[in-house]
Amino acid sequence: MSKIAVIGTGYVGLVTGSCLSDFGLNIVCVDNDNKKIDALHKGSIPIYEPGLEPIVERNVYYKRLGFTTNIKEAVEKCDVLFIAVGTPPADDGSADLQYVEAVARDIARNMNEYKVIVDKSTVPIGTGQRVKAWIKEELDKRGVNYDFDVVSNPEFLREGSAIHDFTHPDRVVIGTESDRAMEMMKKVYSVLYINETPFVETNIETAEMIKYASNAFLALKITYINEVANLCEKVGANAQDVAKAMGRDGRISPKFLHAGPGYGGSCFPKDTLALAEIGKQYHSPVSLIEKTVEANEYQKVLMAKKIENELGSLKGKQLAILGLAFKPNTDDMREAPAITILNELAKMGARFKVYDPIAYKEAKWRLENINDRITYCENEYEAMEDSDALVIITEWNQFRNLDLDRAKQLLKQPNFFDFRNIYKKPMMEKQGFNYFGVGQGIKTQPNMQQNEAMKEVAAEQE
Repeated sequence: MSKIAVIGTGYVGLVTGSCLSDFGLNIVCVDNDNKKIDALHKGSIPIYEPGLEPIVERNVYYKRLGFTTNIKEAVEKCDVLFIAVGTPPADDGSADLQYVEAVARDIARNMNEYKVIVDKSTVPIGTGQRVKAWIKEELDKRGVNYDFDVVSNPEFLREGSAIHDFTHPDRVVIGTESDRAMEMMKKVYSVLYINETPFVETNIETAEMIKYASNAFLALKITYINEVANLCEKVGANAQDVAKAMGRDGRISPKFLHAGPGYGGSCFPKDTLALAEIGKQYHSPVSLIEKTVEANEYQKVLMAKKIENELGSLKGKQLAILGLAFKPNTDDMREAPAITILNELAKMGARFKVYDPIAYKEAKWRLENINDRITYCENEYEAMEDSDALVIITEWNQFRNLDLDRAKQLLKQPNFFDFRNIYKKPMMEKQGFNYFGVGQGIKTQPNMQQNEAMKEVAAEQE
């Protein structure tokens, strides 16, 4: 197998390049960030992903994995070129393709023979054809006519489980119009092919749609169970039991049926917005996804209102916040529920003592506007001391087995807000806590409070 270049050493690019090198392939990872490449040469991994560091170290040692800023050399020496750069949301919610376009044009400026260009980044439907046009335009400027093919090969990596997801995928999706490119991609993934991993062979546009449709459906599923949980609180039902029974239905499955403070991260918020925008562009609205985006933002705000409703005025009150990252086993705070929740609580006058095992560095700039209200603590118990309530936002494993007697002693009041439903309400109440989960409320008469809150959120979004 010829050498492969992965352009972009962010989350997707570094995991992709490292895992492919662990398959025995020769990989060069390319980035225009000199500091990042220098750090990688020194063995410093720029992202937090369990299990990634030893893979990088092992394959650098065996000279299967290298790093460079020299895209010209990488393009000239490699036959398969993965584009794995960011596609952040633009102001209108659509994916910003400036980095994909820049890499595509750089590839074309340095092509010297047939190449397979692979879109690994999550890109809108139609991007593969745009990449073709950008490359052809640059080749025409050079007055050369090298053959090339474009492939869509979307990633399905969960942060915190990316190594397992790459090496044990549910499926590998390859979209291309070329038999030659398809065969080359099968060689790239030959280890998975031999292991009988299902391969979906399709055209470029279908592969691009598969990625968006998959993420949007999972986001919808999370939002659905959150809305069911909110209703459970009003009617006296238990959302966890509801979700468990639903999950027993093979047509539904239990995955992503965990009520909580809303989804965040680098994928679901960005991809739902992008799919909704694509629907508008093609006059085929994906209305369920549009509503999912709105409901997810409301869910985050609702968590703050839940605290205010239970504690009354938050002016002068201090809250112990456990967990800032959008999920465990990552330091990623992109669109994390903690950002919205803390900002809403700050508006209400609250102050915070916070603890997260690894997300401090990112938290300090993402929460910069309210840092004067935050004390960053060394552990969960330091955060609890003299606080008026404990709030779990991210379900790190170490929060699943808290010393509850110690927690009760440290808190000024035994108020326990468990937005991940780690603990059981009867057990916590027996321990003497005022316990508030998601979807574990007491039956109340219907009222207009929630409708009014929804209207407030809608007005703010406008």
